[in-house]
Amino acid sequence: MDPEPVPSTKARAVFALGLVGLLTGPLLGGVIPATLALLLARQTSRQVHAGGGFLTGSVWIRRGTQLAWVGIVLTVAALVVLLIAGLLHLAAAPGAQDFAPGTD
Repeated sequence: MDPEPVPSTKARAVFALGLVGLLTGPLLGGVIPATLALLLARQTSRQVHAGGGFLTGSVWIRRGTQLAWVGIVLTVAALVVLLIAGLLHLAAAPGAQDFAPGTD
């Protein structure tokens, strides 16, 4: 008799980490859980594939991976926006005069 298919608990962890990465992506902290989700997704997908159909959860892995990538993209976008805002702030700051008045 064949064993019953069992859901992978790591697949749900990949999804949860991907979701956390998505939600915290704009706050620049989403890259850490998203990276962990991607690393765990690679390991878990190998285990699900090696399970021969008796270990389920590939849908959770795929969704978690997609959420993790979106979280990383949001983190990069937030970083670029902050970098541009900082450069504009520096460009708008008046420069100090470093020589005496009346010097040509």
